[in-house]
Formats: sequence, structure tokens, C-alpha cells
Amino acid sequence: MKFGLLVGLLVGLVAVLFCVSLGVGPAGLDPVTAFLGLIGIGNRAAELVMQEIRLPRALLAILVGATLGLSGAVLQGYLRNPLADPGVLGIGASASLGAVLAIYTGLAALFPLALPLAAIGGALIAVSALLLLAGRHATPLMLILAGIAISSLATAFTSLALNLSPNPFAALEIVFWMLGSLTDRSMLHVWLSAPFIVLGCVLLFSLGRSLDALSLGPDVAASMGIRPDRVRLIAVLGTTSAVGAATAVSGTIGFVGLVVPHLLRPLVGSQPSRLLPVSALGGAAAVQAADIAVRVIAPGRDLKLGVLTAIVGAPFFLWLILEQRRRLV
Repeated sequence: MKFGLLVGLLVGLVAVLFCVSLGVGPAGLDPVTAFLGLIGIGNRAAELVMQEIRLPRALLAILVGATLGLSGAVLQGYLRNPLADPGVLGIGASASLGAVLAIYTGLAALFPLALPLAAIGGALIAVSALLLLAGRHATPLMLILAGIAISSLATAFTSLALNLSPNPFAALEIVFWMLGSLTDRSMLHVWLSAPFIVLGCVLLFSLGRSLDALSLGPDVAASMGIRPDRVRLIAVLGTTSAVGAATAVSGTIGFVGLVVPHLLRPLVGSQPSRLLPVSALGGAAAVQAADIAVRVIAPGRDLKLGVLTAIVGAPFFLWLILEQRRRLV
């Protein structure tokens, strides 16, 4: 498929899903009332539903999905590991730990933005530890090992917080947040996360030419003036900024960064730079579709977004492992 046509189709899909997302919800607004409420000339109830509930949710679905898809494509290209995803660096687990601590200490109840701010802080601490552990001239393998260590430590402390939770309601809130959801998010969450996500995505998009060169081998990349240490630093900082902010407002949403690049890679060929924009668009479409599905499948049960993506993504992950094993035989 031609690259321009694929991009156009994905942009159209994201736009259609955005409109569908704005129209789905328990309020039962007809399309005309919903549109008038969105632009601020309808009745007050419709304006509240569209501008304060549905619009932030739809915007965050695009931002979070694009972040996960793009970061997954970058990490798979840089680490030369088809099983890499944003969680491989431990950023998501550390951001989750920061949010869990905000809930555990009661800060989230006193100050609503304490939860996303704590999650972003956890991601920043994680990247500092990652760069310190991996060292200045770390190889991709060392980066993966350092990320696994940080992720395991963050997961252990999260489990400890659950174990020592002072009351069952706090433990339940922690568990629900970790399942991943875009429910009850406001425009404050959009404004808080958007600058970090945009900054991270700009850094990740800038690696397109470098990833193309690295795919030809380290010697060829060096002859083209590509510095692996600089690529590593930008990849880590970009992933931290974007994924940390996305996790801060959505909780843990798995498998999107793993699945989307693999589904789109056969359509764009072996050039990594072409995979980046389509993975961002594909991730945005995937999270939008999943968020619409949780509202349609179980409208009264608050089915969590992360649960649905895990149910869909886990079988694909198992198939991918079997494919890798078959190629090695």
C-alpha cells in the first residue's frame, strides 16, 4: 500500500472514531443536541456533558494512543527487539508507582492533580535511575536489563503499597486506577498531560532518520554521522516524557505499543521512519476504538480500558512469541 494513502486512511479513521466517541455515552444525546452542546450554544446540561466529559475523554484517547503506538515503534527500532514496548524501560511501572503513592498517602483526595503530577514525577525519577544504571555508553541490551530492574522494583513497591494499604477503599482505588481508564477525566488532565506528550512525541519523531541508519548496521550508521549514545538519550527522554504523562492520566494500558507497530509494519516496509507516523495514528485509533467498546459492551459496569486492551493484546503477544520461535527453528 502506498504510504500517503495509508496515512490518509488512518487520519480518516481517527477522525471518524473521534466523532463516534463524542456521540457515545449514557446521557443519550441526539447528534444535533450533542453538536450544539460541543460548540457551546446548546442547553447547559448538553454543554457540560460534551465539553467536560466526552471531549476530554476523546482527546486523551488520541493523545495516549498516539504516544503508546509511537514509542513502541521507536523502541522496537532502536532496541532491535520485536517484543519491545514502552513498558520495557520501566517508565510505565514507575509512573504507576508515583500515582499509587499519591493515592496511598491521601494526596490524591486532597488535591485532584496530585495523582497525575506524582505519576510524572515517578517517570522522571525512573529515567534518572535508568540512565545511571545503564551508563553513558550503554548498549541496547544493557538498557533493556536496566529497564527490567527498574520495572521490577517499581512493581514490588506498588504491591507493598497495596499490601499495607490502611483501608480497603484505598486499595480498591489503587487497583481500579492501575487497570487503566479514561473515565471521569477533565480538560485539566488534557492541559496537564498534553505539553509533556507533545514534547516527547517531537523527540521521538526526530529519530526517524537515525533509526533508518541504525537498521543498516552500526558501522553504516557511524559513517552517516549517527551517534548511538545521542539516539539512546533522545529515545529514553522522549519515551519518559510522553509515556509518563500518558500513564499519569490514563493508568496502565498495555499491549498497544507492542501490537500496533507489528500490525502496520508489513504495510510500510522495512524503513523505520515510515513506521513512526502510522504507528502514532494506529495507536490513536486503537485506543479510541477500545474506549468506545468499553462504553458499548458494558455501559453500566465501568469495564476498564486496560482490561480490554490486555484481552485483545495478550493472544497477539503469544502468537508473536510462537512466530519468533518458528523462525529460529
